[in-house]
Amino acid sequence: MIKKLFFILLLFTSAQSSFGICKEDINLEFFNRFNDDCLVYYITQAFNNNHELKQTSAKVEQYRQQAKYSFGKELPSLSVSPSYLGVHVPRFDNFQLSNNAFVLPFIANYEADFLLKNRDKTKSALKNYEAVKYEEKAVYLALLSDVASVYTNILQYDFLLKNQKQDIEIRQILLSANEKKYKRGIIDINQLNNSKKELETSKNKYEELKKEQKTLLMQLAVLCALEPECTDNMQRGTLNTMEYNLNIPEEISSDVIFARPDVMQAEKTLEKAKIDVRIAKKEFFPSFNITGIWAFNTIAPGNFFSWESSLAAILAGATQDIFQGGRKISNLKIQKSKYEELFENYCQTNLNAVKEVNTALYIAKHDLKIKENTQNKLEYETSNFENALKKMNNGVISNPDYLEEKINLINTENEAANAKTQRIVNYYTLYKAVGGQL
Repeated sequence: MIKKLFFILLLFTSAQSSFGICKEDINLEFFNRFNDDCLVYYITQAFNNNHELKQTSAKVEQYRQQAKYSFGKELPSLSVSPSYLGVHVPRFDNFQLSNNAFVLPFIANYEADFLLKNRDKTKSALKNYEAVKYEEKAVYLALLSDVASVYTNILQYDFLLKNQKQDIEIRQILLSANEKKYKRGIIDINQLNNSKKELETSKNKYEELKKEQKTLLMQLAVLCALEPECTDNMQRGTLNTMEYNLNIPEEISSDVIFARPDVMQAEKTLEKAKIDVRIAKKEFFPSFNITGIWAFNTIAPGNFFSWESSLAAILAGATQDIFQGGRKISNLKIQKSKYEELFENYCQTNLNAVKEVNTALYIAKHDLKIKENTQNKLEYETSNFENALKKMNNGVISNPDYLEEKINLINTENEAANAKTQRIVNYYTLYKAVGGQL
């Protein structure tokens, strides 16, 4: 009895949970570690307003209500059906019945769950609800990491577009210098045309970057459920100031890996399948039903709600299906096969989880080495540019040579920006891979 009461309390506690997922469940605090308030703003907007997340939460609510509905089938049912009754009855010497009567029957019905079949059905529905809750968490983690990735790539394009403008300005200066050289006969038409082609190529690259950034801005607006018209005025930080403030862990605990939402969803689905096999076995046994009837009427003499004017009966017995053995055997085999299928799925999900976490951690560690190498390369190129500036001021090299060195510095800065963006995006991937427990 105590176990049953505990189960009922557990069911209603889970069923009365708030609609949607909590911020603590997916560790929104993770996004505060990148020194960018705008990133936190867009993550919050997506968390609160994204339509896909709301759709997933509505799906979870459906399964929550199904668990409550299944539990309701365990309880006794009581019905009342007030009716008018018009009959013709024979008359006896000292006993007279009324031809017009009002009947008020109360009918109670309860299926005695001696084999706990109905309890197992409720447990199965509850496991379904738990599984879809983990599915909801996986959707949240994937979508929020997508929001962060899109936002970070937008910052990268801000940086690249600024450098590309400088590249265009430099190539315009170089073209003007080559036009003067061509007029003086220092260079031929081919060299002049090559300079013009380089300028047009630089302009096309700028337009490509602008186009791709506009696409990402539209995508960010949709993910955050914002109006597409606001893309031109969307606030954002800078790639230079954005950085992850904590160290990447050297290793990830197996407890974290096997607590991933996809692993937990597969586990709960497997548990449900095991219960369904047990239910299929219990279908072979008879069901035990208890039915009670207490009907008040005005046919017989006496007050309406008196014992003399009422009819009471109680029925209790076992019910067994006939000619249903083949169907029940097939259903049992189906449930066993489904359990085997889900068991293999659970094993594969575990392997995929270990692979994804190890891969994400491996990439994150090597990104730190790439960051160090790229930073050294940028420092060397910056030193070369500073030396070129000194040489130009001293008249050792010409202005075009100095500008060529400036182009080399811009290209190296772009390479460093690409490496930094990829490294930060890989942190989001690691966050999703460990189920937000980073």
